[in-house]
Amino acid sequence: MNENLLQRGKNIKLAVFDVDGVLTDGRLYFLEDGSEFKSFSTLDGQGIKMLMAAGVQTAIITGRKTPVVERRAKNLGIPHLYQGREDKLVVLDELLAQLGLSYEEVAYLGDDLPDLPVIRRVGLGMAVANAAAFVREHAHGITVARGGEGAAREFCELILHAQGRLEAANAAYL
Repeated sequence: MNENLLQRGKNIKLAVFDVDGVLTDGRLYFLEDGSEFKSFSTLDGQGIKMLMAAGVQTAIITGRKTPVVERRAKNLGIPHLYQGREDKLVVLDELLAQLGLSYEEVAYLGDDLPDLPVIRRVGLGMAVANAAAFVREHAHGITVARGGEGAAREFCELILHAQGRLEAANAAYL
């Protein structure tokens, strides 16, 4: 595992996720009645739960606004949800002030240009494997998995491993 990423992950107290292209495969599905649905990976959801159980706070910041994302965040117990916000760095600043945290204590997983200002600013800024090329170039690291296919789980496990908590997180299920 990349030593630089592990070093960056040691002091993470808040993990932030984009939705479309990160927690989903990035496709938008619209039904005839105008409603929308998304497909989420249960692996990613379990990774987020493991991270929270280890004491790392979680948040979602997404440019789109849908009831499906609100339901998923509630289902996972993610306490900080910001939808319909393209200005992700402004949102992060608000959240950091509320939580009393610094950029160095934040990990962010994104996939496209609106995520780039946050990825470049935080302590651990990562891109999913199928992120836009320019975003991958500027991220601290890139997941092996694609968005919606376990990338968030990989990101969560990296943080847990960096903090020496991955074995305990896994052992909790034995």
